Amino acid sequence: MVKWTNLHAKFVNSEMTNIEHLKTIHEFHRSRALPPPQHPLISVVDYADVHLSPEKEGVSWVFDFYSISLKRNLNGKIKYGQQEYDFDEGVMFFISPGQVFSIQTDHETPSQKSGWILLVHPDFLWNTLLSKNIKRYEYFDYSVHEALFLSEKEENITAGIIQNIKQELRENIDKFSQQIIISQIETLLNYADRFYHRQFITRKITSHQILDRLEELLENHFNSDEVAKNGLPTVQFISESLNVSPGYLRSMLKILTGRNTQQHIHEKLIEKAKEKLSTTDLSISEIAYELGFEHSQSFSKLFKTRTHLSPLEFRHSFN
Repeated sequence: MVKWTNLHAKFVNSEMTNIEHLKTIHEFHRSRALPPPQHPLISVVDYADVHLSPEKEGVSWVFDFYSISLKRNLNGKIKYGQQEYDFDEGVMFFISPGQVFSIQTDHETPSQKSGWILLVHPDFLWNTLLSKNIKRYEYFDYSVHEALFLSEKEENITAGIIQNIKQELRENIDKFSQQIIISQIETLLNYADRFYHRQFITRKITSHQILDRLEELLENHFNSDEVAKNGLPTVQFISESLNVSPGYLRSMLKILTGRNTQQHIHEKLIEKAKEKLSTTDLSISEIAYELGFEHSQSFSKLFKTRTHLSPLEFRHSFN
């Protein structure tokens, strides 16, 4: 059985001392008992050929390069929190430089693992549009349990792109090679964007469960004294409470509702503000304080931006 966990590097604490830092793709090949890469800055690996020695069990890893992979038939599960996720169908993972993750393998369980891993060092992208644009692909910041589950048709599409990259790497490198490979990588990333969009929609039960929990979380938060004590809930707080990464939550909400997480927070804030303005005699300053604002001017500005009325104008409309 294979179990994966990951978290962004900024959340690593001092207790996580057993971390292996791989700076080059050559180091990755050596650590997985693979022959040296054909190119120092980019490599395509057959996942069936990857072997992690038992002494590396429990080690956390951090790369200085991008890893895009499709893995299947591991006879294992992804464990995240108290939930486990099947790892038998084709699953894509995206790891960016600086992320930390770990792998735990049950060597007693037979595995017919297959798939591929594309490793790309940022230097390979240097001075190209993709070096900047790659940051817009938010799924590089998703957690392991938010991986991309592919259909057979989608797997075939990605396999074709990877085959093109492998073929280009096998040929004699010329002045066109880098741009051709980069265009293939960008095509792969764009397809992944499309596939994630499909996943948000087709996995409606999971997505709508998160929406329901978000609504309940915001309702409870604004109905308690937490807002007055600690201010508005942050996107990070909301994401952690829902056990999803901020990027995944933002993308899912944008696709399903057309609004991001911050907009959902503000929407609930305005809803509560309207309720207090229309049903209580509290002053604008008192309402602002109860809704987590230190200064009533900031509250009034946000309220007018969202409703095109000042809080007083809104209150007077009920008189």
